[in-house]
Amino acid sequence: MALVVFLRGVNVGGHRAFRPSVLAAELKKYDVVNVGAAGTFVVRKPGSRAKFRAELLRRLPFETEVMLCEAEDILGLETESPFQAGLQGSETVRFVSILSNAAKLGTAFPIALPAEEEWLVRVVAQRKQFIFGMYRRHMKTIGYLGRLDRIFGAPVTTRNWNTILAIARILKKPGEARRKARG
Repeated sequence: MALVVFLRGVNVGGHRAFRPSVLAAELKKYDVVNVGAAGTFVVRKPGSRAKFRAELLRRLPFETEVMLCEAEDILGLETESPFQAGLQGSETVRFVSILSNAAKLGTAFPIALPAEEEWLVRVVAQRKQFIFGMYRRHMKTIGYLGRLDRIFGAPVTTRNWNTILAIARILKKPGEARRKARG
């Protein structure tokens, strides 16, 4: 079964900069598809999860957290989305944060950050290692997203909901996605 890889904190403001397309090419024996510039990959032929992870870490030019997810879990996100219709406007962005492990279940939702003012980050649900929420476009938002590690007790990396949907499309139509990635 395919895997999806999420790297934490890469290509952000010049920090841990690298070219994901080059890494994907280096890992071509695993049939890796690069998704954007934030360190997100679909791995169609991972073989042994442990061996793939070791190879990926060996080829990265820096140390970072690596979150690996089963393809079926990502496909399930699309069909079981906790986002309610009408909650997204031009000022809000839906996101999914991926935990390094499914930690700290039982948190009461929603969580609003900051709690004492109009929220900039609102977490609405958690399923397995996935945290779902929305954020408002504001300079302070990144700082509130950074608090999710402490709230959930494990490192997280965050992706836009549209990225998750793009990954699902790649997983559903692997041949078509491969042609688009090369074109």
